[in-house]
Amino acid sequence: MAEQFSKKNEGWSGRFSEPVSALVQRYTGSVGFDHRLAFCDIEGSLAHAEMLAHVGLISKEDFRAIEQGMGQIREEISSNSFQWSLALEDVHLNIEKRLTDLIGDAGKRLHTARSRNDQVATDMRLWVRATIDALTQALAELKSALLNQAEQHAATIMPGFTHLQVAQPITFGHHLMAYVEMFSRDRERLADCRARVNQLPLGAAALAGTSYPIDRERVAKRLGFDGLCQNSLDAVSDRDFVIEFTGCCALIMMHISRLSEELILWMTPRIGFIDLADRFCTGSSIMPQKKNPDVPELARGKSGRVYGHLIGLLTLMKGQPLAYNKDNQEDKEPVFDTADTVLDTLRVFAEMVAGIQVNQGSMRSAAFEGYSTATDLADYLVKRGLAFRDAHEAVALAVKAGVQAGKDLSEFSLTELQVFSSLIDQDVFKVLQVDGSVAARSHAGGTAPDQVRAQIRRHRQLT
Repeated sequence: MAEQFSKKNEGWSGRFSEPVSALVQRYTGSVGFDHRLAFCDIEGSLAHAEMLAHVGLISKEDFRAIEQGMGQIREEISSNSFQWSLALEDVHLNIEKRLTDLIGDAGKRLHTARSRNDQVATDMRLWVRATIDALTQALAELKSALLNQAEQHAATIMPGFTHLQVAQPITFGHHLMAYVEMFSRDRERLADCRARVNQLPLGAAALAGTSYPIDRERVAKRLGFDGLCQNSLDAVSDRDFVIEFTGCCALIMMHISRLSEELILWMTPRIGFIDLADRFCTGSSIMPQKKNPDVPELARGKSGRVYGHLIGLLTLMKGQPLAYNKDNQEDKEPVFDTADTVLDTLRVFAEMVAGIQVNQGSMRSAAFEGYSTATDLADYLVKRGLAFRDAHEAVALAVKAGVQAGKDLSEFSLTELQVFSSLIDQDVFKVLQVDGSVAARSHAGGTAPDQVRAQIRRHRQLT
């Protein structure tokens, strides 16, 4: 980006007797990062100009000139031929100066009835809104990949864990559907956040509104906003929507990080539940046998990056008096980086999840470890009339004997099992099989394959 310096800032320098120093220009300038708002700025300016023309504050000819000039500026930015100037501080003054160069006085009339305060607030809301839409689509693609894998493995047996200890048998499809639920909530949160983002601040001007006869509702309708920010002080100083958006992103990354941790564990040779496609992994510079799950590891690390941005934004706002303060310039880099990080992560995860290879044999074998059907035996005894606490104690003793003998409950003979309760009969062996354990949990939200498939259908209808 080219840096150009002038002796004065044409946007505001009439009050000052000396130019801003080059050091201060670099320190206070934001055009190095807020140029990403350029197309939002153009969109907002065109809506503002159309309203000004409609209420008679500028002429129709001026509006047509502004439209033409903004069209050229959009093309220059798209082709990377636009000359950004650090001396003009930010994206807004850069575009306004170029517009005035192109169309003359009509460009100077564009800023009638607005301030950079309500202008940047509008641009940020437009940008965050578009980013929410992009993230919502990326979440849908990841959810689709998970649903496809869950459907394929609705009956694939694996151990379920609590405390990272084998707990009860579940299906891999059921396990993946837990993440479908998480990412579905993420989509709901983004939709809820979008409703609060989609309120128009333009018209609040610097902080008190404007004396011009503007039509804010007309601008809101043209820009696709659902309503208006109702207090001019709040409209220009509010960054709750940025913090809320970043908070939604932090939750997405927390879910990604949890999934990452499991993928990393499942891929270790000692566990060997899954394999990731080579294109998502790297090798070692010294150990030729290594296949490292770099993508989930890096995603797990990037969650902290997004958390940091959330804390930074909260800290940014906590001590600001009303209304607008220059501090608010610092909201952009964290939210831009957050959006880039989360969007890239979701896109790469959608592709990676779609290509997961499952080692069903390893999963099934692991489900027999750790006495995963012990609870089923307790339930069996309860159904035969034993109080649950007594059933729990009887099965605990059986497990203790199994540990000492080095065999699973399903490997006991009927006579050996009856030592722990006379209520046990030959049909117990169906209960002690992992397939029977999983199939028995056939209720809404359960791990039975038919219930997993029902949940998959429900989510596909919601998408």
